[in-house]
Amino acid sequence: ITGKRNGLLGLKSYSLSDSLSLFCPAPCPSLPGAYDEYSSCSGSSRAAGMNGNGPGNLVDPLEDPVPGLGTYEDFNTIDWVREKSKDRDRHREITNKSRQSTVALLHSVSDAFSGWLLMLLVGLMSGALAGGIDIAAHWLTDMKDGVCLIGFWFNHEHCCWTSNETTFQERDRCPQWQSWAELITGTSEGAFAYIVNYVMYIFWALLFSFLAVILVRAFAPYACGSGIPEIKTILSGFIIRGYLGKWTLIIKTITLVLAVSSGLSLGKEGPLVHVACCCANILCHLFTKYRKNEAKRREVLSAAAAVGVSVAFGAPIGGVLFSLEEVSYYFPLKTLWRSFFAALVAAFTLRSINPFGNSRLVLFYVEFHAPWHLVELGPFILLGIFGGLWGALFIRANIAWCRRRKSTRLGHYPVIEVLVVAALTAVIAYPNSYTRMSGAELISELFNDCSLLDSSQLCGYKQVSCAEEPGELKPIDYPYWCECKQTLCLIRKPVCPIRNHSVYYPSRFPSGLFIPSMAVGAIAGRLLGVGMEQLAYYNHDWFIFKGWCSPGADCITPGLYAMVGAAACLGGVTRMTVSLVVHHVRADWRLEYIVPLMAATMTSKWVADAFGREGIYEAHIRLNGYPFLEPKEEFEHSSLAVDVMRPRRSDPALAVLTQEGMTVGEVEVRIQKSTHYSGFPVVVSQESQRLVGFVLRRDLLISIDNARKRQEGVVSASQVVFTEHAPAQAAEAPPPLRLRGIMDLSPFTVTDHTPMDITVDIFRKLGLRQCLVTHNGRLLGIITKKDILKHMAQIANRDPDSILFN
Repeated sequence: ITGKRNGLLGLKSYSLSDSLSLFCPAPCPSLPGAYDEYSSCSGSSRAAGMNGNGPGNLVDPLEDPVPGLGTYEDFNTIDWVREKSKDRDRHREITNKSRQSTVALLHSVSDAFSGWLLMLLVGLMSGALAGGIDIAAHWLTDMKDGVCLIGFWFNHEHCCWTSNETTFQERDRCPQWQSWAELITGTSEGAFAYIVNYVMYIFWALLFSFLAVILVRAFAPYACGSGIPEIKTILSGFIIRGYLGKWTLIIKTITLVLAVSSGLSLGKEGPLVHVACCCANILCHLFTKYRKNEAKRREVLSAAAAVGVSVAFGAPIGGVLFSLEEVSYYFPLKTLWRSFFAALVAAFTLRSINPFGNSRLVLFYVEFHAPWHLVELGPFILLGIFGGLWGALFIRANIAWCRRRKSTRLGHYPVIEVLVVAALTAVIAYPNSYTRMSGAELISELFNDCSLLDSSQLCGYKQVSCAEEPGELKPIDYPYWCECKQTLCLIRKPVCPIRNHSVYYPSRFPSGLFIPSMAVGAIAGRLLGVGMEQLAYYNHDWFIFKGWCSPGADCITPGLYAMVGAAACLGGVTRMTVSLVVHHVRADWRLEYIVPLMAATMTSKWVADAFGREGIYEAHIRLNGYPFLEPKEEFEHSSLAVDVMRPRRSDPALAVLTQEGMTVGEVEVRIQKSTHYSGFPVVVSQESQRLVGFVLRRDLLISIDNARKRQEGVVSASQVVFTEHAPAQAAEAPPPLRLRGIMDLSPFTVTDHTPMDITVDIFRKLGLRQCLVTHNGRLLGIITKKDILKHMAQIANRDPDSILFN
């Protein structure tokens, strides 16, 4: 590795140029669907280069601010090193001025406090929006079944709170709440009333899904899906204009309520991460140091991701771990503290709103009372195996469906697709009370520990014996049931249809996979738990049950199996481990259940990794062609930098600029007509090819255009110089244009024999967009992030042209 030394990997100062491939034509393939309006890629902006005095001293070529320098264009990667250098210079300047006056000292204090204030605002705004989404979704979901006569804005549960006519078994039956059949026909009994309720249920489901897809298509195409793959890409330094904008926030909040209420098999937990990041991005514009620095803004977005999970699951610590483990690319210690603070504020805000009316942050809060035993570790591991197999199957089916949607005419009719899926789901779901309820309510039922005060139908322990007449109930202390066991009752309901949500993620409107994946695992876990419960009850004299399971005792907790199964399936799909365990531990807050959760989660990850190391988010990043270098993926090939760099042997020579001797007209021709490159190495001369620096095409265009307007005498014949002192020229010659200030004097370089595994590691850890390849100081070529991604795709036998963006 060449360059000036400073201890870290033998590097001193280096800058990150544009990740856009410098040898790729400016127009690039666009993603289908929501991305069609961005059908071309353009070079990112580079404010100014680093002068010879060290990194961060940005020198303006015209000694005046130039509009446009220092910003980035859409679908480009930020310059991490330059952004961090800018922030260090800003902080150093504020610190020096704080010693000179009281006003400057107060400004320094406010600057230091602004980060915590921003976290407070993000937590408050995200918590308030999450509470509103929960309340509105619950209300619209109940509206499909009926309406409250004392106030249409009340959901079913709130409507019956004040009624004195409810019973323990039918706590939701009250005269204040009437079904649509009662309102239309005056009765709730009979076949006609059933058909009326059936039709109204389908009508509301179609209306909600239609409004959701139309709003997304008309106002905010980026509001579709969960948003987590794009959030991961943005946190890695990529820029997607409008993805975290105000219109995306507004439409995603509204359509998330509609999508969840439509009854489709999707969740709101993933999209809440996108909502929280939108809040953070909007609030960043209130603070200068976050508005003008893309790297600082991404620190806030990392904290916002933690806030989103905190309000989704009521787990502030789990949210911080989720951001650290799953989505963040750069996560310093300061961001860890602020993430926890923001997640805590959001959780308190949601708790104050109390959207579920149970003084809990989530709907499926449970309390298990019976301990687990070592014998049960085997079934827990089986659930982990099932979760890993399910996760691998789901990812492959989902990616295959999404690829088919992109490559066929199916993707051209999103509204029809959504309406058809919504209609089929409503028709299938309505006859069964369990498939009709929301995913969170179903999980709450499956997690139930079936205490004596529970009226859940899953806790039908007072069943008739085979020799008794149907309808005869046994006493409450009757030891469970006989041949008509709960397992058969569950299947007969049926509660066990695993709704295939691969169609809905990512869909044409907001959709998440947390709740559907957990529901699949909870169903499998509950069934296994009931089977174990029956095995222990009827065979308590077996050696595996002796000593801890006495006759008639509650030895097995099926709800615990449901919780472990939910964690296993979600882990198999997302490949989360630590944060996932914390999410589920908070459902009961008893640490004795952490071992089953850990065993199932790790088993699920190992089994799923055997079929492919990519989680669902990484798979969608690759499917969409985003320039994301996955930190978890190992580079095991023995290639060298010279094997990956461009130009290749059959390509034209590398286009460069010389530090002196070229005119403004020649530079303009080269950057506008001769090539479509987004940046140019600067060399001493065409003959020597000794590297001097690197300059971006966009900065050249802006600086030349600005000089023509503001400097007298700058014409096409003016010399362009990148040296510190202008060379001597004839008296009648026009004045030269000095552009040394926009040139990066210390571009990152590697030798042609640098192993690619080291080069890839450097790109990941330093956030590089490109590096130059030299041999004995002479420029040979360039390696961009896109070149690395294409090379890795070729090694993995994937299509290298699938990397659409740069």
